[in-house]
Amino acid sequence: LHDDIRHLYEVDREDGFKGSPFDYARTVNKGHGRVEIRKCWVTSAPEYLQYMDRDGEWEGLKSIAIVEATRRIGEKESSEMRYFISSLDVGAEAMLTYIRTHWEVENKLHWCLDVVFREDDNRVRKGHAPENMAIMRKIALNVLRKEKTKKCGAKAKRLICAMDMDYLLKVINL
Repeated sequence: LHDDIRHLYEVDREDGFKGSPFDYARTVNKGHGRVEIRKCWVTSAPEYLQYMDRDGEWEGLKSIAIVEATRRIGEKESSEMRYFISSLDVGAEAMLTYIRTHWEVENKLHWCLDVVFREDDNRVRKGHAPENMAIMRKIALNVLRKEKTKKCGAKAKRLICAMDMDYLLKVINL
């Protein structure tokens, strides 16, 4: 998948994006002693989407995107290319916003799972168990967040559930 997107991008880049169906946007963020530059190219050109989805496996595919992220901290610079397929038909500026928002949500969810369930300390490694446990933790977190009678965080609610059977039954709606 990445190779296919990379190929389309490289061909257009070599031509200087002349007549290219790629929309382009760039953002610069400064703070905390670093500069982050994100460049995004997005296309929803039918011929590009057909090239990407030759086997019809990506139902709802509306666009492909390439993001080049460059980070400078002092004299040190690092850069990475990321490739995306999307069900959104949006321009490059909106795509940058959606991608950034998605990672903020992912990071917040991971932080919460680690605080409430000590997910980073989990040692389950065999078979499908890691994925199954991750799903169970996410379900449990959603159930804890949904319960509103106690005015405390999910971590405290989890501890109360462990000590109070009536509260546990209330949380799981039994």
